Amino acid sequence: MPFESYKATIRDVEFGENVKITEPCNLYECKIGSGSFIGPFVEIQKGAVIGENCRVQSHSFICELVTIGNDCFIGHGVMFINDLFSEGGPAQGNKELWKKTNVGQHVSIGSNATILPVDICDQVVIGAGSVVTKDITKPGIYAGNPAKFLRSI
Repeated sequence: MPFESYKATIRDVEFGENVKITEPCNLYECKIGSGSFIGPFVEIQKGAVIGENCRVQSHSFICELVTIGNDCFIGHGVMFINDLFSEGGPAQGNKELWKKTNVGQHVSIGSNATILPVDICDQVVIGAGSVVTKDITKPGIYAGNPAKFLRSI
């Protein structure tokens, strides 16, 4: 066989009540809270936690070590990162080098944003295409590369 084929799957997921999933998507060994929506072509990896009443739009990637609070919106194509290439390249399976990301409650992340391993407090809006490289500890609107505080909500 000249290649290996992997199919999108939903496996060993802990679902709350009234969760809506649009397939195809790849969800495995994660938790998704009640009332949440997961769009097509989304991957949510092992150990990731999505809170209640969240919306994860299409083509987003939520890797291991990511926790998202309640009432959050994750736009199209949002990428969460857990490997900072701290030794000059990918961790190559050395999960001890991976870092956590925690997203608070009532956070909206615009399409195509990239979220490095950070803590994001409650009541934050992150603009489309932004790159979050540092913890966000003050509620408000952030945008840019790197994302910077623009104004209060």
